[in-house]
Amino acid sequence: MPTFHGSLSSKLPQVGTSIFATMSALSAEQNAINLSQGFPDFGVDSVLLNLVDKYMKQGYNQYAPMPGILPLRQALAAKMEKSYSTSYDPNSEVTITAGATQAIYSAISAVIKEGDEVILFTPAYDCYGPTIELNGGKPVYIQMQPPYYNIDWEEVKKTVNYRTKLIIINTPHNPTGTILSAKDMLELEKITSNSDIMILSDEVYEHIIFDGYEHQSVARFPKLAERSFIVYSFGKTFHATGWKLGYCVAPEKMMHEFRKTHQFQVFACNHPMQAALAEYLLDENNYSNIGSMYQYKRDLFNSLLKDSRFEIRPSAGTYFQLLDYKAISEEKDTDLATRLTKEVKVSSIPVSVFYRQPVHHNVLRFCFAKQDETIAAAAKILSEI
Repeated sequence: MPTFHGSLSSKLPQVGTSIFATMSALSAEQNAINLSQGFPDFGVDSVLLNLVDKYMKQGYNQYAPMPGILPLRQALAAKMEKSYSTSYDPNSEVTITAGATQAIYSAISAVIKEGDEVILFTPAYDCYGPTIELNGGKPVYIQMQPPYYNIDWEEVKKTVNYRTKLIIINTPHNPTGTILSAKDMLELEKITSNSDIMILSDEVYEHIIFDGYEHQSVARFPKLAERSFIVYSFGKTFHATGWKLGYCVAPEKMMHEFRKTHQFQVFACNHPMQAALAEYLLDENNYSNIGSMYQYKRDLFNSLLKDSRFEIRPSAGTYFQLLDYKAISEEKDTDLATRLTKEVKVSSIPVSVFYRQPVHHNVLRFCFAKQDETIAAAAKILSEI
């Protein structure tokens, strides 16, 4: 195989293979129950699959328009209006993306320049920081404290300065399962008012929220919506993470810049799936019960662990559950996650990897987006540790 002998300086010298890829590969190698990477082990609704098949057979197999097909953008604008009482123009303020991660990348690369600072909260989804760095920006990390992982807004106020260009929030929050309240949104509104600071709101788990809580999207707050990119995921909502389809909404001026970067990253996204989703979204019943379905799975997982040695941390949204293992081991979470995968055949994600600097909180993240039988089998093993 040819070898490159020239000088190569990494733009991301501290970045290795994603923990999700690493743990899923180890899980497959060990034939373990994979509760690490966040994907369901159950199927997509046959109605939606049949719609994809229908549109493929009808010839929707060439490039879609760069911002996405208009019927889907119209359906999403109507959904935003109904869900959050906020109007977005489907022509100029909604764009279909190749998953939420691409939407996040496009938003950051559209607005972050050399020397700009971006505030984000750790533990944080792993794509935020590297994307900021690749675009010449400086990630500024504010750490949330367990067990509730609330944002300290006083610390945010002290951190904001003239270089702050963007604040990234994520609710419901991966990996902790916490959610932001209306009070949190009003605090964010106060901090950003009378400034040019923009917001990137990662809301991919918008429909997976529990215990009677209502998702507090930044779209509900006009003074936040006017400065926000909001990112969503079809894959998370419809159990089809492999489709890599999502979307972003933003005010026209911001979306104009977003589309400049989007068109050179992917140009357009899967055409027949867009057509299928446009029709599928017309029936609200296709997504209105997702939260209750996942709440049942969370409750099943936790009920089967109630007599275990793990401490169950609060989870108000997403399909992740944090378990504190301090009564079981003093190992680093990375070591324990690896050992459990190899020895008891259940894989998880160590939460320390979601921090800028390694921390030791004795916490593992488990995905319960699984069939009941998978949940029961994993919980039985974990309860015996």
